Amino acid sequence: MRSAIQPGIRVVRGPNWIWQNQDDGEGHVGTVCEIGRSGSTHSPENTVVVNWDSGHRTNYRVGYQNQYDLIIVDNAQVGVRHSNVVCDGCSKPGIAGIVFKCAQCSNYHLCAYCYGADLHDTEHIFIRYTTPTSLGVRVPPRKNSKRIQLKGIFIGAKVVRGPDWEWGQQDGGEGKTGRVMEIRGWDNESCRSVANVSWVTGSTNVYRLGHKGNVDLKCTFPSIGGYYYKDHMPVLGQTEEQQPVVPTVKPMFSVGDRVKVCLDVDALMKLQQGHGGWNPRMVEQLPKWGTVHRITDKGDIRVQYDNCPNRWTFHPAALVKVISFRVGDLVTIINDANKVQQLQKGHGEWIDLMRYALGKHCKVIKVYSDGDLRIQQLDDGFEWTLNPKCVRLERSPLATAAERSNSMMDLSHRRTDHVMTPLSGLSGTSVADKLVREAAQGHLDFVKQYLDAHSEQVNVMSGGKACIQVAAHQGYVDLVKYLITKGANVNVVDKEGDSALHYAAFGNQPETMRVLLQNGADINFLNSSHCSALHICAHKKTPHCVRELLQFGADVNIQDSYGDTALHDAIGKENTEVVELLCNAPNLDFLIKNNRGFNVLHHASLKGNVVAAKRILQLARQLVNVKKDDGFAALHLAALNGHARVVETLIVEGLAEIDIRNNRRQTPFLLAVSQGHASVIERLVTLGCDIMARDEDGDNAMHLCVIKKTNLQQATEPSGEDSPKIRSIFDNLAHILDDRLMYTILCYLSSCGCRVEQNNKGTNIFGWITNKDMKELILKYQPTPSPSSTNEASNSNPAVEVENNIQNLNLNTDNEGETAGAAAVSNSGDTDIVTDDISQPNNFTQMSTSHCSTPTHHVDSSTVEPGVKKLNSDRQTPAVNASVAGNGGNVLDTQYMHMTAIPSTSGVTQSTSNRKMTRKPEGVPAPKASPKATPPPPPPTHATFHIGPQECIVCDEKLQLIKFEPCQHQISCEECGLRMKKCLRCGVQIERRIAAGGRVIVSSDQTRVPSADRLRYLENKIQEYEETHYCSICMERTRDVAFLCGHGACSRCAETLRTCHMCRKTILRKINLY
Repeated sequence: MRSAIQPGIRVVRGPNWIWQNQDDGEGHVGTVCEIGRSGSTHSPENTVVVNWDSGHRTNYRVGYQNQYDLIIVDNAQVGVRHSNVVCDGCSKPGIAGIVFKCAQCSNYHLCAYCYGADLHDTEHIFIRYTTPTSLGVRVPPRKNSKRIQLKGIFIGAKVVRGPDWEWGQQDGGEGKTGRVMEIRGWDNESCRSVANVSWVTGSTNVYRLGHKGNVDLKCTFPSIGGYYYKDHMPVLGQTEEQQPVVPTVKPMFSVGDRVKVCLDVDALMKLQQGHGGWNPRMVEQLPKWGTVHRITDKGDIRVQYDNCPNRWTFHPAALVKVISFRVGDLVTIINDANKVQQLQKGHGEWIDLMRYALGKHCKVIKVYSDGDLRIQQLDDGFEWTLNPKCVRLERSPLATAAERSNSMMDLSHRRTDHVMTPLSGLSGTSVADKLVREAAQGHLDFVKQYLDAHSEQVNVMSGGKACIQVAAHQGYVDLVKYLITKGANVNVVDKEGDSALHYAAFGNQPETMRVLLQNGADINFLNSSHCSALHICAHKKTPHCVRELLQFGADVNIQDSYGDTALHDAIGKENTEVVELLCNAPNLDFLIKNNRGFNVLHHASLKGNVVAAKRILQLARQLVNVKKDDGFAALHLAALNGHARVVETLIVEGLAEIDIRNNRRQTPFLLAVSQGHASVIERLVTLGCDIMARDEDGDNAMHLCVIKKTNLQQATEPSGEDSPKIRSIFDNLAHILDDRLMYTILCYLSSCGCRVEQNNKGTNIFGWITNKDMKELILKYQPTPSPSSTNEASNSNPAVEVENNIQNLNLNTDNEGETAGAAAVSNSGDTDIVTDDISQPNNFTQMSTSHCSTPTHHVDSSTVEPGVKKLNSDRQTPAVNASVAGNGGNVLDTQYMHMTAIPSTSGVTQSTSNRKMTRKPEGVPAPKASPKATPPPPPPTHATFHIGPQECIVCDEKLQLIKFEPCQHQISCEECGLRMKKCLRCGVQIERRIAAGGRVIVSSDQTRVPSADRLRYLENKIQEYEETHYCSICMERTRDVAFLCGHGACSRCAETLRTCHMCRKTILRKINLY
């Protein structure tokens, strides 16, 4: 593939030169100022336009008809730099431009200037590196090779203003000369791309000499700039196919991959030159496995090692991908049942129920010593022991990288906006220069007089610009019309690829755009940045121009080089009118993602554009919970970036799932806490988020508040208007000088009921906060339970206190309230407390003593010895654990078990009478209830209950139906009802299920696990019911609107539809169903 050519490269005549002395002779230097394009009239594809230092400017072949007229002598002007490579000739670090490395001496490099000056042994063979990522090309020894002197604009040369001059009278006027005093770079963007000139008038300034392809100077008396070997320099446009020095097959890596260095120290030291360099401390990490943190723009791999504060950058050829697993990794079970069955022999074995786990996403929760994995399904919590060959690694958790890539502070994808300078480079003295200059000034009479006599020059260019382009930019409509009548090319392009329509868009000229479009201008033509005129108008916030383009049918779904559509651009620029116009476009595709994976709602949430978010939700509410590849939804992005109003809009108007989780199990609330966004934190708590949510590391909001305290140090102070409660606490803590916001948020979380708990590593925040006063301050904000009859009873009866606290824990996240009346069994040696259950009916099936002594298939972490592997034949019982932190960090671990007898190491068995059995821990205070589940579940209602067989709406069998609370619907049998989370009739979350006689049915009752065939049958029935009755867009509301095509939706989703979401036919009529 031909390498990309960039404007600004310095060149001399090459191997196929046939153009006499257009360059003023061999060795004279020129600058590539324009790249040829397909369809161009003056510089077709595979050609370039060169501006020679002598002032002559024309195009040359770089692959056209397989001919190559030019060779490169310097590419530092386009930003090529070999970091960490030092020239052993001039000792300059970070060589800019082409590098030559001796193939016979260890670690010896020369810059192009020193190489041409014959430093080092001229009989040695060198390897040329045109760019830091090039493979390297072996060149012959310099001895007996042709060596040529470079001439042109170098230090000491005399110059006058050149073709791209736009600096007024800085030189003293046309024809005034100056002397080049220095050649240097333009800031940090490039090297040797500008010249410092001292003019005869006494003024001194810097001027472009290849910077972005522009040349402000013309040489009148050239200077010497060193030497070059013609056969040793790269040919412009030609593929380098000679002997590579490093392997041409490079492994492909992605962020999160586990890698290991595959080379010895000596080989690595050589390979690292120009690819991160070498540091002796890297030797300590070479035997270890690391994780890919990011991939640099050069393609180098930055690796993070465990317990190492530094990240090391490696050449990709130095690394190999290591397939290994660790706790927290996301994996997918392969979808081949026969293969898994064979691989499982001796590795946890195979059971038929595993068929339903094939292809599911899981998380590694344990790695056994023999390499086998204990994994947990993300959808329903089932656990399996698997041979590692049965799974495919999807992602290794890298939280900071994911959060950074979804933040507005991410600089790795920062846009470089396309800038147009339409009137630059028009200072020449030729007739063409004067014609274009007069057109730019709107002098219609002069242009008419000239073109009437020389109509063939209507498309002549000056500085790469045509008359019709500069006239379109300035809005001279009559002049544009005249040029078109004389045969001007309406699709002519400049060196940046901008057409006349682009010029009109940059100039905010809707009338000119209309004239161009009426005369055949390509409305969807893309410039070098892959931007259409619509992109430019959206970016410049000109609604009248956007409206004009839309009326002529501009494609609103075109993506630029960043993957952004015009709507992405408009959202970023926060122009309400442009956003509204684009959203109303009939063919707009809301699902398009840019290169970062953001659809338009993601982008609005990222940028905090409330108006755009509201409008998009009105037209495409189905986007509200759509996740990126890293699991971030729109609500995550708004919370992470502190956009409280967008957060409220997504939840209130978009009905976003408030506790939606990303791939790291983080909720929007946890992300807001980690960044210290007080307004978002308080807004989410007010809207009812789960304040006790934990991420995959078991960290709750309090953990993250301390772990991410460096983020909080940079966060803004809480506002009294957006977060009054947090602001009040912040004012009360004025005496705290260090980490004031961190302690403010901790106190606020404590006041909301967030408990001091341990994470997966057994650490709570008081392990990090050692100041006793701070601990007492945080605990002081814990809410005091309001007095009630229940609390009075608990004060007089310790057993009831334990029972009520356990009910308040809200442990079952799938079915809230189902833990009411459950038995809490602990294997500690505390005194047993057995109390009669008077207020509530018994939640347990009565069991005989013999049942208690019979082992079951239930295996849990609390009953398995450390290091003992779990088998898949063991009954799956998702354990529900509560860790309640008390004073001093003491923890109460309470295990809920329903309907299944578990052998107890303390010899305790369950009673056969109507009783509850718990153990009272010593010295453990009652835990505080979370805001999401502050009131304990109410006792079963005694409303009317239909007794007798009725038809279940799921399985169609006539059985005794159960009742759902709180909706009171009685629609399914017990077996079907256990699998429902929401009532199929009203869509309300099911909190409890009541059987005949008032018995509370517990969903974790493992004695009722149906057979695999039964499971499959019931799942198909439920799916069939949902597909028949529910809206196929939101899957939440009943389908109550039908279209003439036969499909339908709910009234809310159907309101904004213009075409059917199923068959794409135009909706002619919407019929309400009753």
